[in-house]
Amino acid sequence: MKLHEQRDRHWNAITGYGPGYIEINGVRHAGNLILATASVQRWDVSGFDQLRPEDFEPVLQSSPELVLLGTGLRHRAVHPLLTAFLARAGVGLEVMDTRAACRTFNILAGDGRRVVGAMLQEEEKA
Repeated sequence: MKLHEQRDRHWNAITGYGPGYIEINGVRHAGNLILATASVQRWDVSGFDQLRPEDFEPVLQSSPELVLLGTGLRHRAVHPLLTAFLARAGVGLEVMDTRAACRTFNILAGDGRRVVGAMLQEEEKA
């Protein structure tokens, strides 16, 4: 059986990623992003160590069932206040490095899940 890739242009798919960028539907985006299946926006946060519950309010505007937090180059554990904030809103949280979050976003979005990626970008240090 021959398989052909099908691209649904009605949702955002991550088509590439690398140090400091995420490519969505062929367009490169730098900086921290909030990625939903129907929208992409800059996420004005200073970085992982400064994350506060109120930073996730714009993430919740897309009414996700699950938030994928991409923590940059490496996986990090989040403060329990962040998990509790999202749990009170009825939203699950999965935390992983940003590369894994990109791959997971495509799988879940492709399955029709209401997923939002909160992606932190970090440049590799020389």
